[in-house]
Amino acid sequence: MMKTTKIFSLHETGMRDNNEDYTVRVNDHCFIVCDGMGGHENGEVASRAVCESFVATLRDVNPEYFDQKMFEGALTVAYNALDKEDSSLNRTMPGNKKMGTTLAFLYLNHRQALMAHIGDSRIYHIRKSETGETSILYKSSDHSFVNDLIKSGMITEEEAARHPKRNVITRVMQPNTGKRYEAHIEITRDVKANDRFFLCTDGILESVDDRRLCNLISENADNEAIIKAIFDLCKENSRDNFSAWLVSVQEGVKGVAPDIDTKKKINEEITVNPPKPPHLRPVRKWLLVCCVAVLFFLFHTLKVCVRIEKRKNMPNIMQYEPTQEEIDKVKQESIKQFINEYENRNQN
Repeated sequence: MMKTTKIFSLHETGMRDNNEDYTVRVNDHCFIVCDGMGGHENGEVASRAVCESFVATLRDVNPEYFDQKMFEGALTVAYNALDKEDSSLNRTMPGNKKMGTTLAFLYLNHRQALMAHIGDSRIYHIRKSETGETSILYKSSDHSFVNDLIKSGMITEEEAARHPKRNVITRVMQPNTGKRYEAHIEITRDVKANDRFFLCTDGILESVDDRRLCNLISENADNEAIIKAIFDLCKENSRDNFSAWLVSVQEGVKGVAPDIDTKKKINEEITVNPPKPPHLRPVRKWLLVCCVAVLFFLFHTLKVCVRIEKRKNMPNIMQYEPTQEEIDKVKQESIKQFINEYENRNQN
């Protein structure tokens, strides 16, 4: 079982009047961050509804059995909960702006780390080497207008940070729209002890870019110190709500992948003792079936031939023709019989 430790979070209003972010720790394996939108209170309703739905669905699940299909089912339940909240809100407050929320989701178990996101809330998988060098193994790709421009090569990341449409997202969880966006799912088994996972809303990203995040982790061994440094930066610079989870892995996935020497050894064993081609078994099976079919055909043919030969040796009664002598003899016997019967009647 993968174990987590040194778990710290942020959930701050920032320079806004209310906090539309929502964070939840389902258990020691599952962490969620949502960034709501849709006007005063509506965004908070959306983010809370999604998070609480995931909690209700996954709270009692055995982490050993969690997989992608289970996440997809939980996401469908969360959409249903969002639809229900929206319908209820429209009955009490008709004409409200359509609410919605982003999603950043992390689940760790003994087999893998599953990361899923919708919108521009981000997920990082970070590793600090023994030499102190910090690298980002995975960074989720934002579903946003400016990120599409970056990927097309039209603008740089520096230009995206100042772009007037930097807050426009292209994928979001919204209720009762007839279209439910799928989450982008990333699964990795390359998880080692002391790896860190960082989930955050875009309010964090206003103050902390990739380089600064790596620097903070390199300079601080303790997660509490890292979170405090992030809080200080965002408090001074972030205009939006800012929320995050920082999770360290105490025990990683066992048997992730063989190292170079192990791979070499396996390849040598395959070369020295090559296995029999897997296609031989079905060929032998079909060959046996064909032999049985041929023997059955020959036996049936022989049986038919014997029957035909027997019929040839049987006398053909319909083709027999009596001789003239036999006909005359029959006539004479018939005449004698008639005369005898006539004489007998006259005597009586």
